[in-house]
Amino acid sequence: MRKAKSESSPQPRGKQPSDPCHSFWRRERYSSGVTARSTPDIGILSILNPFARRLRHQWGKRSLYLLSFLLTLAIITFGMPSLARTPTSEVPAATLGETDQFAGTEDPSLLLQEGQQRYQNSQFAEAVRLWERAAQLHAAARETLPQAQALNYLSLAYQNLGDTQSAQTAIETSLNLLQPLEFQDGRMAGLLAQAWNTRGKLNLSQGNADAALESWQQAQFYYDRAGDETGRFGARLNLAQTWQSLGQYRKAATLLEELNAQLQVQPDTLVKANSLQSLGIVLQTVGDLVRAKDILEQSWGISDRLDDLEVTSATLLSLGNLVKDFQQNDVAISYYREAAKLAMRPLTKVQAQLNAVTLYLAAENWDEAVAIVPEIRADLTQLPVGRQGIYARVNFADRLMKLSARMPGAVDEGEIARVLAAAVADARSIGDERAEAYALLQMGKLYERNPNGKDARNLTEKALQIAQRIDADEIFARAASQLGRILEREGQLQAAVAAYRDAFEALQSLRGDLVAVNPDVQFEFRESVESTYRELVSLLLQPDATPADLKQAREVLEALQLAELDNFFGDACLTTKPVQIDEIDPHSAVFYPIILGDRLETILSLPDGSLRHYATPLPAAEVERVLQQFYSSLYPGYPNADRLRVSQQVYDWLLQPAEADLESQDIQTLVFVLDGFLRNIPMAALFDGDRYLVEKYAIALSPGLQLFPEGLQRERLKTLAVGLTEARQGFSALPGVEEEMQEIATELDSEVLLDDRFTNLNFAAEVERESFEIIHMATHGQFSSNPDDTFLLTWNDRIGVKDFNQLFEGSRLGLSQPIELLVMSACQTAAGDKKATLGLAGFALRSGARSTIASLWSVNDRATADLMGEFYRQIARQDDLPSKAEALRQAQIAVLQNPSYKHPYFWSAFVLIGNWL
Repeated sequence: MRKAKSESSPQPRGKQPSDPCHSFWRRERYSSGVTARSTPDIGILSILNPFARRLRHQWGKRSLYLLSFLLTLAIITFGMPSLARTPTSEVPAATLGETDQFAGTEDPSLLLQEGQQRYQNSQFAEAVRLWERAAQLHAAARETLPQAQALNYLSLAYQNLGDTQSAQTAIETSLNLLQPLEFQDGRMAGLLAQAWNTRGKLNLSQGNADAALESWQQAQFYYDRAGDETGRFGARLNLAQTWQSLGQYRKAATLLEELNAQLQVQPDTLVKANSLQSLGIVLQTVGDLVRAKDILEQSWGISDRLDDLEVTSATLLSLGNLVKDFQQNDVAISYYREAAKLAMRPLTKVQAQLNAVTLYLAAENWDEAVAIVPEIRADLTQLPVGRQGIYARVNFADRLMKLSARMPGAVDEGEIARVLAAAVADARSIGDERAEAYALLQMGKLYERNPNGKDARNLTEKALQIAQRIDADEIFARAASQLGRILEREGQLQAAVAAYRDAFEALQSLRGDLVAVNPDVQFEFRESVESTYRELVSLLLQPDATPADLKQAREVLEALQLAELDNFFGDACLTTKPVQIDEIDPHSAVFYPIILGDRLETILSLPDGSLRHYATPLPAAEVERVLQQFYSSLYPGYPNADRLRVSQQVYDWLLQPAEADLESQDIQTLVFVLDGFLRNIPMAALFDGDRYLVEKYAIALSPGLQLFPEGLQRERLKTLAVGLTEARQGFSALPGVEEEMQEIATELDSEVLLDDRFTNLNFAAEVERESFEIIHMATHGQFSSNPDDTFLLTWNDRIGVKDFNQLFEGSRLGLSQPIELLVMSACQTAAGDKKATLGLAGFALRSGARSTIASLWSVNDRATADLMGEFYRQIARQDDLPSKAEALRQAQIAVLQNPSYKHPYFWSAFVLIGNWL
């Protein structure tokens, strides 16, 4: 059970943003009837600490300006470890392993200095103690400016401890002290800039990006007045990232371009190298991976020429994290190796080594993983006692556990327990409950291996209690999921469901944060998020499931679809708009199949509001084997009898149990919310033993029912048709596209951009010039589970999925109404990619179109021209208007009836996603 939200806790200022890409808004959630507050991001980007020390030396500034730069870039946080969990009885009491050189001092300036040292070592509770005392002493001496400075620092430390109430009080007091003196002291502008910057970080941690935007605009204003260009640069980086979180991509992109241009004209210094590195990290965070790589490589080149090993190693670590997003694991490992080799700071070296081990394990390169363990073990002893050092120990234990699971005997499990016990002890010694909870959680996971699960449960519950007390939702979500797994193993199914429900609700409230953190510390999607959703659905869908169970299972399935898309995009820019089926179409039924470990479950949602569910008991591997066989059978040359047999087998799994309900409720359209490899299967080609499914029903796909309920507006169907007939960029010619364009122009009022007229610039200009209801793109494209391999081809370039919506943002089209229909008629899914259709859904959703039609594979362009011609004839009809799904059905049937194209290969590839009306 979650604890109630304190009435005195600070509330976000302003109203909840309505923008669909406001990923940082965290809704209050309910668990067992009470609400809970979410937690802020944590940590200063540790790799900037050496840079800050160098700035202090080079510029001759006092400690105020040392922390000023760190605070400016605080939003680029180092965040949480990738996983964290041991028996409390094994955790010895420990003392801080460092000499407190200012112990007993009452000199506030020395207390401030010592607090900074503790903060940089991530000993946040100690920093609070020191800065709190410094603030008290300055207040007693009526020294307003240093008191405000201490309170500013204090707010940041409290934020890292998750105490947003105290953080709010400290920063508001600091601002209240400074603002009346704004024009009385020349130092005031710099202090106010820092304070507003700190408040911006707090605003964002509370889920209020609008307030953060205001705070960072104020910070920029005061940095300007103070003449602090470095501070101004950092504040503008924060502004760009906040605009991105609010969905204002064009503003964010423009500002990031300005910042890059500003850096390019500066001489090559360490300040420039570090600023470029920070810019690269922000570009990575907002999803611009290609530019991020260019910028980070430029930073690396400068620091390497200046022979600064600290900055070089930190940048190489960032580059490794980045290219890992490109799925270039071998390249990432080479960066990590070089970073570890050059690192002057033990923490940078350990982080690089741990990241390399992660990739070795992913590649099943066990020998390399084992070989690096002794070096990491030795380097861990060099880390100062602090949060980042604790996280490094926990991450080391996690890697050892994964290695032990694949190579029994290669790792001493007693060592894992000792590493985690030391991490818990260190966390307690510095009063860091968040780090303690992570270490306890990892220890609980370790003890799950013990047949006697008592220790595992006790440790997990302890982590859960701490997470609840400090409002650490990201820890709570993992702990609740882990507890659910333990309880399920113990046979306590109702308690397990309750735990998984809490984990699910916590993950829902954390939706924006799951994808907004540094890639090195991001939630591992399949392990931490997807498994929680699937386990909850599995427990809910029992033979005696109640209507309430079915309703929640459906909710979780839709949330899983959304979570997968968030993970694909690297942001949470899709909003849900719950709609009942009968509000959309009283003749439609929605199918939610999900592949679980031991069975294929299907939930059927009918327009009368009722839910049904049925299961096929088969191992997931067998389900996928049959689906792969069916997919292969859709290519000409596969034995026809075998294709029909396997097609009917899948039909029997998904549709046969629902036939009576579909007939009794006069269902005309089937909507599928598909899971896993089912997304690659065209439902139209399912065979009931007599007819294909498309011959019986109109068919649509949906990533959940977050749809625009209105149907196609027929009064005006202005169409922009673009395409390529010639071979370009290694892709084959599409001579049938010209006929396709002619068919469209015959039926609809159209603008056509063909071949060399279809450039990125011309396409963007047409979209800007006029509002189009339909955009038809007859060009090569690829859909992949990797957004950077998901694109549409133009004459001179490619349009990436992440850039697609920027073509419409701010245009007449974007300002007036969404696209009614987007058609991509010559695309294909990436070969061998089981989740390639995430890219298809990505284009559909990024465009903002009500409906999207696309091909799952590249179809004969002559057959495509015939199909599209018939589809647009149906759409253009003014009598007995068909829905878009019915228009596509009629077009597919027309091609099916052509003897030359009767094979499903030619007509079943085309799928409708989104609104089918």
